Amino acid sequence: MYPIKRNRRLRSNEAIRSLVRETIISPTDFLVPLFVVEGKGVKEEIASMPNYYRYSLDLLEKEVKELWNLGLRSVLLFVKVPDNLKDNAGKEAINPKGLMQRAIKTVKNACPDMLVMTDVAMDPYSMYGHDGIVENGMILNDESVDILTEMSLSHANAGADFVAPSDMMDGRILSIREAFEDEGFLNTGIMSYSAKYASAFYGPFRDALDSAPVDLKNIPKDKKTYQMDYANRFEAIRETEMDIDEGADIVMIKPGLCYLDIVRDIKEEVDVPVAVYQVSGEYAMLKAAAEKGWLNHDAVMMEQITAMKRAGADIIASYFAKDVVKLINK
Repeated sequence: MYPIKRNRRLRSNEAIRSLVRETIISPTDFLVPLFVVEGKGVKEEIASMPNYYRYSLDLLEKEVKELWNLGLRSVLLFVKVPDNLKDNAGKEAINPKGLMQRAIKTVKNACPDMLVMTDVAMDPYSMYGHDGIVENGMILNDESVDILTEMSLSHANAGADFVAPSDMMDGRILSIREAFEDEGFLNTGIMSYSAKYASAFYGPFRDALDSAPVDLKNIPKDKKTYQMDYANRFEAIRETEMDIDEGADIVMIKPGLCYLDIVRDIKEEVDVPVAVYQVSGEYAMLKAAAEKGWLNHDAVMMEQITAMKRAGADIIASYFAKDVVKLINK
């Protein structure tokens, strides 16, 4: 009589495996990060992120149309700001004719139904590479929140569907939500980076935007006074619940693979959509290992993406989005 239960029956061939598969990846799972630069005809490969690019606005339009045709329906915009426009107060961030504001309009003109989310943070605009105003060796919280709120309003005015504050300043979600309500942006959403860890995986991203903290006297060398300690678990739940109470519509955990326990914890605690960001370092590691022939690129890529969705992510921000969709659409 042994064994009556043979679990391998449900693994015996691809047809039955696909029939009983619990986690299915689709194009609508993805939020596609896009890097934007000034200029015309610019498509610059990011050295530390092979096969990923910065686009000028004219080529951004072409890229967005390609994403739409692949079934990808949501983008997350980041801008690389020229050095001469950087300061300690993020003034360029609220320029109605700034690069981000023009990028939003470019995407909406190219694909009116594409969901546009925008990065809200000071580091691309900061002469010091920080997510807030620097004064006497400290990152100011409340003064930075004021700038982030103005930035969010500027993005909403330009046509953004969602803003995505990635700074981890205390109270910024409430400030942004109240400003949206006061200015009539009742339907503009907030995807909060609620549990953003002070991770070593962000290096290639900072190369892409030239947004790393500068090495100067009296300037903090890292972002550990505002981004979370990666040793902490329950703090992430507290941060996330506070953001939801303040008005966040979607919450995000960043990075991805090393934080799937946090994704699961938060998914079980909250009743809003949960996003995860598969960050630049995770992308770069797989690209490097695959180039060496040490890993099967597509197999590992799909395993990682599936793990994030299986852990509880409703939305996956990933530089692999196009690669994944092309693979599953074959």
